[in-house]
Amino acid sequence: MKRAIIIASGKVQKVGYRDFVQDSARELGITGYVENLEDGNVKIVCEDEEAKIEEFIRDIKVKKDFIYVSETSVKYEAPTGDFVQDKIKYGDVPEELGDRLGAALLCLGATNQKIDAGFKMLGEKQDQMLNKQDETIGAIGEVSERIDRGKEDIVTEIRNVSEKIDHGKEDIVTEVRNVSEKIDHGKEDIVTEVKALREDLRSYMENKFARIEYEIEGIKAKIGMV
Repeated sequence: MKRAIIIASGKVQKVGYRDFVQDSARELGITGYVENLEDGNVKIVCEDEEAKIEEFIRDIKVKKDFIYVSETSVKYEAPTGDFVQDKIKYGDVPEELGDRLGAALLCLGATNQKIDAGFKMLGEKQDQMLNKQDETIGAIGEVSERIDRGKEDIVTEIRNVSEKIDHGKEDIVTEVRNVSEKIDHGKEDIVTEVKALREDLRSYMENKFARIEYEIEGIKAKIGMV
């Protein structure tokens, strides 16, 4: 068991440092007191095992939020057993009011900065969203134009296919007429010609329908159905 007298230098007053020290000591179960000194430093007196005191010193030598501990000096003495808990030694009322007010103003200033930063970030996000919206609207317009052009191409392709089908019908009618005439010339010729016609018609229709299917697949590909 040892008694340690610790002097913390730096930005340690009017920033809530004594409260931080008290909380750290209570978490470790260290007893003693903490007080502000007139020279701007903070004095901590505590008693416990040396290993725990060293851990405590590492905890309170911090640089966070508004606290900036630049240096700590430690002097060990024999323990007295006077302490039952860790506490803060307060100064007179004006001093304590100034200390608390200073810490509060720092917190308020930091809060305002965070709020301003938050609003700035919100504004930037809003601008990004508006830009994205404009880009999306532009992209939708381009897609719409492409769809319209695609519709025109589809209509043209359908007309072409329809015309080819009509031509095919005319060819079929012509072939049937020729067969009819040949029927009148003789049965034998009829049988021969009918067979040939069937083959021709089969080949012709297969080619025609194969061509039609090919063109329909092309149309499907253009409109994104494939």
